Amino acid sequence: MVQNYEDFCTHLLKSGFSLGGGSDKGIYAIVPFDWTEQPADTPVRWHTGNPDTDPWEWRMRVLEERSDIAYAKLFFRGSGYITREWYPYFLAVRRQGRTFEDAWESGLVSDLARRIYRTAEENGRVAMHDIKRLAGLSGETSAHIEKAMTDLQMSMFLTICGREQKRNKYGELYGWSSTVFCTPEEFWQGEEFPDISPKEAAERIRARALELNPQAQERKIKKFIYG
Repeated sequence: MVQNYEDFCTHLLKSGFSLGGGSDKGIYAIVPFDWTEQPADTPVRWHTGNPDTDPWEWRMRVLEERSDIAYAKLFFRGSGYITREWYPYFLAVRRQGRTFEDAWESGLVSDLARRIYRTAEENGRVAMHDIKRLAGLSGETSAHIEKAMTDLQMSMFLTICGREQKRNKYGELYGWSSTVFCTPEEFWQGEEFPDISPKEAAERIRARALELNPQAQERKIKKFIYG
């Protein structure tokens, strides 16, 4: 059982990926318990605000302090982590060799998702409150926006890259922090990933998932891989 943030990062870099949110969903999670549970063999506790022992804080720490771990809504439409080593495999499976334009022309992307993606692509790293303004989402429901944002993260055309507070007209920060999004290309600073076939990528991920959890069911592994 992990004891702190450094433990978490060490385990994550070894495993390659992990579900977030305190549940392994039948696959694998480095922190397999949520805020309702209090295991006696670890000081790790959810929602305490302690940056060293609160997993809720770790999701932003890895984005702000490291350059080798991605975090977003990646698995079962919920949160998860993927290391740089394993990112190309998931990218190959989720995108299936398609560019965003390919996905759009094939009818795999909604108009709302396209507007959101274009806003991120054109503005680099952009906070959620700015995406709503720049993409003209004032007429959209929160549920529709949330679905589009999750769709883009699951298909790995968008990822979380930090957090940011709003500024008033005097340039002063105020309010709660808002999630910042960008494209994976922006997140990894244009890094060239190896060209991997979707089939090979899926086989590698499946094998790794079974190493981490030999009891994982095939149907869950398939959903975990393909989203």
